Amino acid sequence: MPSSNQRLGLAALTALVVGSMVGAGIFSLPQNVARSAGPAAALIGWAVSGAGMLMLAFVFQALANRRPDLDTGIYAYARAGFGNYIGFSAAWGYWVASVLGNASFFVLIFSGIGHFAPVFGEGNTPAAIAASSVLLWTVHLLVLRGLRTAAIINSLVTVAKLVPIALFLVLAAGAFRMDVFRADFFGAPALGDMGQQLRGMMLVTVWVFIGIEGASIYSRRATRRADVGRATVIGFIGVWLLLVLVSLLSMGVLSQAELAGLPNPSMAYVLRAIVGEWGATVIIIGSIISVLGALLAWVLLCAEVLFAAAGDGTMPAFLGRENARGVPANALWLSNGLIQLFLLLVLFNSGSYTSLVLLAASMSLVPYSLSSAFGVKLAWQGEAYASAGGARWRDFIVALLASAYALWLVYAGGLDNLLLSVLLYVPGVVLYALTRHQRGERIFTRWEWILFGAILVVAIATLVAFWKGQLTL
Repeated sequence: MPSSNQRLGLAALTALVVGSMVGAGIFSLPQNVARSAGPAAALIGWAVSGAGMLMLAFVFQALANRRPDLDTGIYAYARAGFGNYIGFSAAWGYWVASVLGNASFFVLIFSGIGHFAPVFGEGNTPAAIAASSVLLWTVHLLVLRGLRTAAIINSLVTVAKLVPIALFLVLAAGAFRMDVFRADFFGAPALGDMGQQLRGMMLVTVWVFIGIEGASIYSRRATRRADVGRATVIGFIGVWLLLVLVSLLSMGVLSQAELAGLPNPSMAYVLRAIVGEWGATVIIIGSIISVLGALLAWVLLCAEVLFAAAGDGTMPAFLGRENARGVPANALWLSNGLIQLFLLLVLFNSGSYTSLVLLAASMSLVPYSLSSAFGVKLAWQGEAYASAGGARWRDFIVALLASAYALWLVYAGGLDNLLLSVLLYVPGVVLYALTRHQRGERIFTRWEWILFGAILVVAIATLVAFWKGQLTL
């Protein structure tokens, strides 16, 4: 049980949600949206994605209140609803996704710095990877000093990174022109029909909404359990409004074709078109601060996922050990060690920010889908709803809608990323087998053997596709 000085209140939990969601994506949003959709599709897409993610936020809120015993994050819902192996897979997949996301943050940080210091290039040069490694282990030492210290710094960084975004919104609102917004309102012919444009919008939202579960990961550290659900909903609504305003206001400043052709972080170049070069400089600096804040939040999340999973027997016991300051040190070492490995792979394979984040988003969608499916199951069976009255069927409908939306996001994420995700799930079986051995339990039930066999077949097929050049990162 965390000590009182390691407890997190509503403000800190909300900052973790906002800090997890507002990272790199918002600064690249004008170009990313315009490349996929015109203003009409963007309006519809934001309404659909906002409603879908709000349903998912309500699911997390309901689960936090109905099953307070499940206080180790979203993987716990998968385990409670669908068994040990699926629960482990949700924890493993979410952890790997977090590690991939962190690696992408380092690439983007030094890609931004490369605007001022060309030696860092696109964030994947030897100098960039060396600097990333120094920064990684600096953050590591900071987190080792205590989760509350890191959470306070995250809250401060969250406030600091919202300042340039607010500046952008004010100036973009002043420069907004309705005639520019209405030109090619339904999208240029090259973007395809409305259905194609909406699918493109979903691909964009896959990444920018990742992190909505940030508060649920820290359920056990919350001062009040009810704050977990409140922080999730408050954080999501605030971030959704920011995302909508950034993308739509940009469409009234530059045409769809001009936005689609901007380099990233595209928000900087939209502001440059309004006020000149100083605007681009402010936004680029803001994007670096923003990604640093998201990086800190996600380093915390990486360690917490492993630590929480070890605490209830889902992961090996050695990952559940804390240092004198209440920090899950072993989990932190393993997480940052894998981040370092991914950074080296980026160096030797010239990996890009986009490829890393799309793969991370795809892996995160499986735990999201399982959490919403557990919400459906919980409400359908009536467990924890003995005296809830109409709340049971309200939660059932909300969870059903969230499940449909989560499955849609899996589809929108693309088959290639889904196959790569399956491939990354296979190595986790080693830790799962070790955990089951430590507990003196058999590795798989009969149906879990069948599930693992299916995963293995898909993973082998994915490797073959790699070998034949039919699938690439």
